[in-house]
Amino acid sequence: MILISLIVLHKSHDSAQAVELQDVFEELKYATNPAVMARVISTCLREERRILSSACMQEQGPLEKSLQNSVAFERQKNMDNRVGIIRGSVQLMDQAVKYIEDMQDDFDFRYKTLQSRESTDRNSDVMKQEVTRLQEMLNRLDFKRKEILSKMDVVIKEIDDLMTSQLNPELQDWKRRQQIAAIGGPLLTGLEQLQSWFTLTAQSLFQIKRQLDKLGELVVKVTYESDPIPLQKPQMEERVKYLIYHLIKSSFVVEKQPCMPTHPQKPLIIKTGVQFTTKVRLLVKLPEVDYQLKVKTTFDKDLPPGRVSRQFFILTNNTKVMDIEDYSNGCLSVEFRHLQLKEKKYINGTKGNEGLLSVTEELHSLSFEACFTVQGLTIDLETCSLPLVVISNVSQLPGGWASVMWYNLLTDEPRNLAFFGNPPRASWSQLSEVLSWQFSTFAGRGLNKEQLTMLGEKLFGQHASCSDYQVSWSKFSKENIPGKPFSFWMWLDSILELIKKHLLPVWNENYIMGFVSKEMERALLKDKEPGTFLLRFSESHLGGITFTWVEHGDNGEVKFNSVEPYTKNRLSALPFADIIRDYKVISDGVVPENPLKFLYPDIPKDEAFGRLYNSQPSKVHPYIPSTLIPISEMRSNASTTPRSCQSPEPPMTPGEFDMLNEHLCFDIDTMSSPYSE
Repeated sequence: MILISLIVLHKSHDSAQAVELQDVFEELKYATNPAVMARVISTCLREERRILSSACMQEQGPLEKSLQNSVAFERQKNMDNRVGIIRGSVQLMDQAVKYIEDMQDDFDFRYKTLQSRESTDRNSDVMKQEVTRLQEMLNRLDFKRKEILSKMDVVIKEIDDLMTSQLNPELQDWKRRQQIAAIGGPLLTGLEQLQSWFTLTAQSLFQIKRQLDKLGELVVKVTYESDPIPLQKPQMEERVKYLIYHLIKSSFVVEKQPCMPTHPQKPLIIKTGVQFTTKVRLLVKLPEVDYQLKVKTTFDKDLPPGRVSRQFFILTNNTKVMDIEDYSNGCLSVEFRHLQLKEKKYINGTKGNEGLLSVTEELHSLSFEACFTVQGLTIDLETCSLPLVVISNVSQLPGGWASVMWYNLLTDEPRNLAFFGNPPRASWSQLSEVLSWQFSTFAGRGLNKEQLTMLGEKLFGQHASCSDYQVSWSKFSKENIPGKPFSFWMWLDSILELIKKHLLPVWNENYIMGFVSKEMERALLKDKEPGTFLLRFSESHLGGITFTWVEHGDNGEVKFNSVEPYTKNRLSALPFADIIRDYKVISDGVVPENPLKFLYPDIPKDEAFGRLYNSQPSKVHPYIPSTLIPISEMRSNASTTPRSCQSPEPPMTPGEFDMLNEHLCFDIDTMSSPYSE
């Protein structure tokens, strides 16, 4: 089922997404490893969900456009061709060196034969002809030596340029895409392709090094005045060693950024005392390497004193040996699965320098080190994770995730731990795209253009032009919304949690309008049929959802009614779709009725939510079947007095009401109008 659905997506979306999914299909061949297969399937499903979500959007955001464009694919095709040409040239040089070796062996044999002859024969015409032939062979040998050295020089320069102008930028591009994927962006692909380029380039360099070594052996047997090999070989060897060193050093990458298994979609946040995982890989396949290659992890290595107020150390084993993974085409990698942090204790109970930054604004780093020798060349490897946020309580998780998003959105620096000392602003076009990714990642469906516009108005004000508005870090995450005891991000994050835990089916059916002001709500409903309602998130409660419906009085007066927001505590008792189905209003002794008739704009309630109704009456005998019914009580007052919340007054005797309240488990909600918020 997964394969079929992905193939359909592959055929129905743009080429950039198709190429991504082709890479995913390639990984599906590793079905012999269940753990790997599970990770691949999870990644496939996440990407399928993201693509379906993006299909609902009117257009891609600027970040996603920059990561998926035809120029990038043309660049990669050019890279493939260039690496292939270099490999072909190096193979031809192998043949040229073998030809020179054969030519030299022939010259050496003839020369030694000539030397072995009697001195009386050396002045003969035959001897003179042989000497002339040897001189011609030596001239040709000299020409071939100069020719092969010239070709080597050209190829070495080509590899140098390839690494500088294309390979290193491609690696930096992959690292940037890794940052974007970490905060919910497009699925990260391309590491296998990078590995292929690095490995082929390294193989070419090692092959050239062997060719130079072979030329050195030839010089020992035959040399002469102005021999080009002793003059040029040392310099070429140094250049080749330099390129090998930097190529391999740069190929040591963090394949999987540190992440707690309990929060797989929020990497780069580590809680003290909780295990986290990370993985590093060497992108160059080196069969000559001693496979007892140990990698050591260090937390906050070389961190300047006073930079952070808290210090930590790795509690568990921090050294592991790199190994070859079957599905990595022979490259070395190592995964640390049980790392754990502990905070250092200080004398007198203090925790070091108290900084101006909050806990979730302090950035930390996990470093990886290794050292090995290949073909006589010692290489020190070092890389580091993206900046980490360390928390000590899960209540700090939303603030920590805000920091991770802000950092990886706005900088590609791998270790700017002082970033939040003076954090840059984000444009709304950038930030809105990342916020939509949060909904597609955690709730299965991203935000459309209208919803993002409503969010922008929430952040900047009703009449602000959001497109080029610059958002400060403080306004996004630290300052309270005017008149509210929480920040914009805390409000939005609480909505994400509510959707993920209680509203996912309704959200993914696109039934929740969500981010709409009360003024816009009235404008949308005023001309609709009585009983038309819409669903929106509460602006005054953290993690609350409410519904508002319209009524028309006999005199043509339009009335709007909003129920008190439902939060996680109330939604834990009853699914939201069932609340919509069973909701009742008691008004002035009238028999309770459900005022909700049509989901905005005009969808019959049961047609919209029928598939989502899932609560069934109790079948436990001999008890009377019971159900939980949400009820609101609304009483009419004088026209000059706004309707207020009242305790339910059922259209029945007190005894009857008490019996029903006890046996039918009524959940009595209060409702006010026009708005309880």
